[in-house]
This record gives sequence, structure tokens and C-alpha cells, in this order.
Amino acid sequence: MASLLSLPILAVFYCLSSFFLMSSFVLSQPPLNAAEQEAVYRVLDSINSEVPWRSVFPDDLCSSAPHGIVCDFFDDNTTVSAHITELSFGYVSDYSPNPPCTPNSSLNASLFSPFTELKKLFFYKCFTEKSVPFPDFSSLGPSVEQLVFVENPSLVGPLSGRMSNLTSLRRLVLTGTNVSGKIPDGFGDLINLEQLTLSRNKFSGEISVNFEKLKKLKVLDLSQNGFQGTVPESLGNGSTELLKLDLSFNGFSGKIPEKLKGLKKLEFLDLSYNRFGNFGLPLFLGEMSSLKEVYLTGNLLGGRIPEIWGNLRGIVGIDLSGNGLVGNIPASMGVNLGNICYLGLDNNKLDGTVPNEFGLLEYLSELNLENNNLSGKVPFSAKFVGKIGDKLKLRGNPELCADEDLRSFAKVGSSLGILKLCNKPNIPKSALLHGDSPHQSSASRVLVFIGFLFLLWL
Repeated sequence: MASLLSLPILAVFYCLSSFFLMSSFVLSQPPLNAAEQEAVYRVLDSINSEVPWRSVFPDDLCSSAPHGIVCDFFDDNTTVSAHITELSFGYVSDYSPNPPCTPNSSLNASLFSPFTELKKLFFYKCFTEKSVPFPDFSSLGPSVEQLVFVENPSLVGPLSGRMSNLTSLRRLVLTGTNVSGKIPDGFGDLINLEQLTLSRNKFSGEISVNFEKLKKLKVLDLSQNGFQGTVPESLGNGSTELLKLDLSFNGFSGKIPEKLKGLKKLEFLDLSYNRFGNFGLPLFLGEMSSLKEVYLTGNLLGGRIPEIWGNLRGIVGIDLSGNGLVGNIPASMGVNLGNICYLGLDNNKLDGTVPNEFGLLEYLSELNLENNNLSGKVPFSAKFVGKIGDKLKLRGNPELCADEDLRSFAKVGSSLGILKLCNKPNIPKSALLHGDSPHQSSASRVLVFIGFLFLLWL
């Protein structure tokens, strides 16, 4: 019994000992050096001069700092030193209450030079009114791993010459700005890049970056810019770790390069709303078995839908709308794409019937076949229609039809409700002998039958 009673006491002693050890560990850590402490205040003032940062946070910023100011300790075997490693600005949410920005926020790269161990810079909706040139971050040195700018429409200017020396950069995110010009060729030397997201900016021109060097790249998003020319074939030669490729809403033209099939791990491919044309759907897609989503909407690929679906059973989303596709919809799509949730084939020139196999796609939650030349009876059950509802889109196919019970089952506003009623099959009556009445015809058949029996008896 005594030993059992001693267990809670030992537990309390252990907790108190751990507390005092941790306290002494924290107290033994050195404070942030004066140069970096002052640099943090200056950066905070440039972001939001309305807050008296020095009086609100007068103590060592490694022990008491606004959310988003992160400090770490470094041991070189002789001394332990404290350094700023992360600076995040712009209120995101109650879970990420970074120092809020103001319409007059400014950004000067020289303010960051004292941070010798800085790894991450993050700005969210900080530069929204006053025009701010994109700064030259070359002076930050090799410690920086992440530069993130989200929704900063007043950030302007080019990137050229502003990223050199950032040899450790793993993540560059620049979305929703007015930064313009070409992507610097030097980006090909940032060999540690894992994510390059430059969406919704004002970039233009051709892309001449050599992606063969970017062996670690996993995400490449250049969507919603003004890029032109062909897609660099070096993408398929080097970035073999790529999981996501988004080049949508640009002016890329020519042929979708076959070397993209070298992206064996690619899961997400979006080339929508460009000018790829007249070469048909790329057959090499059938060799990219890791694909889960493929979006080629709004190009001019033309041709028939090829039989390439046998190796793409993991796909959950496909959009091939608005591509000038012709011919029948292959039944193999319904056979092999058993995991698909979204399928868009609308606004093409497809004809023939809707494959019966489409009605067996149990995970399908949206099917868009609008504005084609499809005909015949739709192959969907009442259960299928009840599950997919108004996400079954069939308008613009005047020769499609549905049974009365299926049309009546459809919800108000459903595209099924506007389809014409399929004709009931006509059951032909037995042909009458010319000039005979029904009774005479029956009598004739009896006589023929008796004659047949007589022949058998003989």
C-alpha cells in the first residue's frame, strides 16, 4: 500500500523537476542580439506604423514577440546565439494573427540584412494600395528557404536580378500581384526549389527557364498570366518529382510536348484556356498512370477521344470541354474510370449515344455533356439521377431522349426534364393475307397446320 501511495508523490516530483529544468533551460538561453531586435522593430514600423511596437513589446523578442515573429537558437559548439528565423505579416485569421498591415505598408529589402539566419518571409494582403516595387532580396543570402507573397496587388516591377544568391530557396509563392516581365532564366539555378507558384500576376513572354536542373520541384503553378510560346520540353526532362503542373489561363500554343510523359509522378495537370490546337488529345496521357486530375478545357485540340483510359484508373476529374472534339464517346471511359467524380465533355461536336457504362459510375457527382450532337436514349437509372441531381447536364443535345418515368423523376430545373420523350417501341401485328378477313386468316393457318401433321404421319 505504501508503494502505491508513493506513486502520485513521485509523479508530482517528476513534473516539478521537469518544470524547473525547462525554466532554467529557457532562462539560460541568450537574448536576441541588439541589431536584430532593432531590425525587427524597423520592419514592423514599415508594415504598420500605427502600432507602438517598442512599447507594446519592449522585452527580448525571442521570449515575447508578436505572432509571426519566430526566433531560434543556434549552437556552434562554443557559444549559443539567438536569431530571427521567420517573419510573417498580414492578419490571416485568429489562428494566424500576424501583425496587421496598413494601406501605407512599405517594403525595403535592406531592412532584412541583419537577419543572418532568416528562413521564411510571408506577406498577406500587405501591399494593396500604395505602389511598392518588388525588392531585391539578393542581399538576404543563402539562409532563406521560403518567400511567400499572397494577395498583394500593389506589388509591382520585375523579378529579374532580385533572386540571386538565394541558393537554399525551397518555396517561392507570388500570387495576386502586378509583378510583370519574364521569369528570370536564373530560376533554373535555384536547384533546391520544391514549389514555384507564380499565379495571377502580370508575367508575359516565353519561358526560357531550364527546368532540367530543378530535380526537386514538386509544384509548378504559372496560371493566369500572359505567357506565350511553347511549353518548355525541359519540364519533362528534369522535374521528375513534379506532382502538380498548372499552366492554365495563358497564351501557350503549339503542341503539348510529349516529353511531359516523363513526369511519372504527376497527379494534377491543368493546361486549360490556352491555344494548344489541332493535334488531338495527347496519346501519351495514357502512359501517365499517376494522374488524378486532367483539365484541358478551352483549347482547340480537335480530333476524336482516343482509347487511352485503361491505364488511368485512378483519375477523379477530367475536363475536355470546348476542344472541338468529334466522334463517339468511347465506352472504355465508363469501363476504366471507375473512380471518377467529375467528367466534362461539353461544348464539343461529339455524336452518337451516351455509353451505357456511364450509368454505372458510382462515384460520379457531376457529368456535363451539354452542347454536343448526342442522340438516343440516356442510359441512367432513377437512382443515378437522384444521386447526381442537377449536376447531370445534358442541354443542347436535341436528339437525346428519356423515358417518361425518368423525366418525371427528375427534379424541377433538371436537364432531364427538357429532353424529349423517347418513342415507345411499336409491336407489329401479324400480317394478314391479302384479301382475307381475320377469321379467314386463322382458318388458313389451321389448314396449313393439319397438312403439316398429315405429312408427318405419312
